[in-house]
Amino acid sequence: MHEQYEAQSIESAAQAFWQRQRAFEVKEDQGKPKFYCLSMLPYPSGALHMGHVRNYTIGDVISRHRRMLGYNVLQPMGWDAFGLPAENAAIKNKTAPAKWTYANIDHMRQQLQSLGYAIDWSREFATCRSDYYAHEQRVFTRLFKKGLVYRKNSVVNWDPVDQTVLANEQVIDGRGWRSGAVVEKREIPQWFLKITAYAQELLDGLDQLPGWPDAVKTMQRNWIGRSEGLEIDFGVEGSDEALRVFTTRPDTLLGVTYMAVAAEHPIAQRAAQSNAELADFIAGCRQGGVSEAELETQEKRGMATGVFAIHPISGERVPIWVANFVLMGYGTGAVMAVPGHDERDFEFAHKYGLPIKQVIALGAEAGGDGLYDTAQWKDWYADKNHADMRVVNSGVIDGLNHRQAFDKIAEVLGDNAERRVNFRLRDWGVSRQRYWGCPIPMILCAKCGDVPVPEEELPVLLPEDVEFSGVQSPIKADPNWRKVSCPCCGGEAERETDTFDTFMESSWYYARYTSPGAPDMVDGRANYWLPVDQYIGGIEHAILHLLYFRFYHKLLRDLGMVQADEPATRLLCQGMVIAETFYREEEVEIEESRPDGTVSTTKTVSKTWINPADVEVERDDKGRVIGAHLAADGQPVQIGGTEKMAKSKNNGVDPQSMVGKFGADTVRLFSMFASPPDQSLDWSEAGVEGMARFLRRLWTQVSKHVAGGPAGAVDPSALNAEQKALRRKLHETIEKVGDDYARRYAFNTAIAAVMELVNALMKANDDSEQGRAVADEAWKAIVLMLNPIVPHTSHALWQAFGNAETLLEDQAFPVADADALKRDAITLAVQVNGKLRGQIEVAVDAARESIESQAMAESNVAKFLEGVTVRKVIVVPGKIVNIVAN
Repeated sequence: MHEQYEAQSIESAAQAFWQRQRAFEVKEDQGKPKFYCLSMLPYPSGALHMGHVRNYTIGDVISRHRRMLGYNVLQPMGWDAFGLPAENAAIKNKTAPAKWTYANIDHMRQQLQSLGYAIDWSREFATCRSDYYAHEQRVFTRLFKKGLVYRKNSVVNWDPVDQTVLANEQVIDGRGWRSGAVVEKREIPQWFLKITAYAQELLDGLDQLPGWPDAVKTMQRNWIGRSEGLEIDFGVEGSDEALRVFTTRPDTLLGVTYMAVAAEHPIAQRAAQSNAELADFIAGCRQGGVSEAELETQEKRGMATGVFAIHPISGERVPIWVANFVLMGYGTGAVMAVPGHDERDFEFAHKYGLPIKQVIALGAEAGGDGLYDTAQWKDWYADKNHADMRVVNSGVIDGLNHRQAFDKIAEVLGDNAERRVNFRLRDWGVSRQRYWGCPIPMILCAKCGDVPVPEEELPVLLPEDVEFSGVQSPIKADPNWRKVSCPCCGGEAERETDTFDTFMESSWYYARYTSPGAPDMVDGRANYWLPVDQYIGGIEHAILHLLYFRFYHKLLRDLGMVQADEPATRLLCQGMVIAETFYREEEVEIEESRPDGTVSTTKTVSKTWINPADVEVERDDKGRVIGAHLAADGQPVQIGGTEKMAKSKNNGVDPQSMVGKFGADTVRLFSMFASPPDQSLDWSEAGVEGMARFLRRLWTQVSKHVAGGPAGAVDPSALNAEQKALRRKLHETIEKVGDDYARRYAFNTAIAAVMELVNALMKANDDSEQGRAVADEAWKAIVLMLNPIVPHTSHALWQAFGNAETLLEDQAFPVADADALKRDAITLAVQVNGKLRGQIEVAVDAARESIESQAMAESNVAKFLEGVTVRKVIVVPGKIVNIVAN
């Protein structure tokens, strides 16, 4: 055993040992309980960041600990390899996305392996490989045949620069999240999966996931958005047509003062044929995205169509307007506007001078005629479940509460209304108009329509050796790739040139890990491993990925491929990694051209962000930064706040530089010690250095102990009081660490407890026979307890104890000895009239009278009892003695 802690040689030796042993390859074993631990697979961007390190270290700690508890543990890794970043990089670097992606995978795999993760690399895959996406294509064609896939024209967010559809969440302030281009509304054919068919089950299933964070479940409930209401038909003046709307508040029906329809609604389109101004307005509505967030925040604009609806109860003429806040793809593409009780409807009505009428009040009295009053309008808002809410100014339903009015309106309308349960959730649009994705296995035939590619002809291969011309997809530009014979009629047809949204690949990858090499997506092995026992990833995936993940699993279940209802029983959302920021300010001049042709110059202050690796900092005795300067020139830099590691603030830390400087175990140890897994981690190189010092100290102490020769076994009956106390502390630590690992995932407090035990061992310094026996038990337990977090160091120290060919993960995790935890004596606090005055040590089985006598005799307590009368003595067993006197 080397006297010095040499991280690089220790870690390379341990990794070589694991590789020779094929230590983390795993098979199904019915004789053991299984544990499937999965971290969200990374995108192969080219380099790990500290968020990756933290995420995968959390999973590795859980996996290694479970294996030491006797579980058959699966921890796999793969690559979410399709997507727009690879395509953009290919355009920029004039290379094929495949070449860029595979090179990044090779580099990132090496980085992950250098951190010593207990990954079964035999199950690795990249989602861009045809032997992966072939299964996705096959399942898609089966879902099409089951009626769960369809194609239709849909209004989408269109990025005119990236030339692709964007999800609502990818539109930020009306612009594409990558290109920054102003997003347009565009109607194009899109493929959809019927996630709405599973809306209620997805909602109900959240109640069966106690191991998922409440925040994630709340976000999914809100996204699914179940609502009960009525679909109501309004007549259209001068026609037999009906204008159908859905409302959750039929009790406000008599407050409708206008109707609002989408620009694409047939009524709007017909009206525009004879109204050029309206046609121009409708054309303008194509600008902007279709996300709900944007619709809520954008300026409300509209134009009257000149067409009127007929109110189904009052018979009044209700003007129909085109409004930019109504979308054809949401509900019926029309809404009944009740401006007296809806802020959006009010904003629109107030802008265009439309009537505003009160039909809801708190209490039975209407008060006035119910017409708009600036002083009263805000008071008209009332929760439908408010005990005092009543309908007013509504004839037949006046005085009723929400539920009563709902039922009465349904009765009065009869066939003109239908009770419906609606969901905010929309079907999943899986089409993307870019190249680097899985080809959608459909054939478009003018005669036969949409035809799935026969399973025997799958996979539809994506050509990898391609050249780009601008942003146009190479498969769209290649007529030879597109041309194909229709499987039904044999006539000329074309392949679908859209590719799948990359959320498709990440929705079922967890299942493929269970069945490597299976001819179908999964085989019987999936039901051994699934559901995932612990899933780990960022809360930013709460809605899209995690909802699709749950949905796809239910599809696989209904295809008979898996048995469980949910894909993962427990979810951990790790906190972000934040770091110090540094910058310099400089004054820059900005020139602006004026309308008269002159140029004005203004001065502004610009910040240049500086990477922490390039900064030398001064710290106070508590490790806080009090000054900083740029290493290159020695000149001061400004100290910013601590923020999430990001390119924009140039405060990212290269994990490999930290591994090279301190070793993987030090980086792992800091990542787990700095904060609980679900909270933000404040990156601090000083903290990393502190962990490095601890590992060196641990190494030195174990080395010193081993150098003393073999130690005998502990004889509990031969231990003196100090040895008993130290051994009790050891087993208290074992008990705490075991609970922190298994139940609480409080790895930071587990590490702190072990550090405290190490300090106690160093202070004891007992070279007697039983002293060395207790120390030997303790040092070995420390090595075992730290193994999930610092496996390389633990491996080397375990070997130093004479276990040269033993895989530490196959050793049992320490279990606390109940006898060692017993105390001969306990310490009790002693209070006089509620104030702490001393403490006493008494036998565990001491009689009450003895405890009272010893408490009053304690020297400091006795001072406060002089000249007073003791009224009563309260003994709380095992905790405190309180003496009441006056």
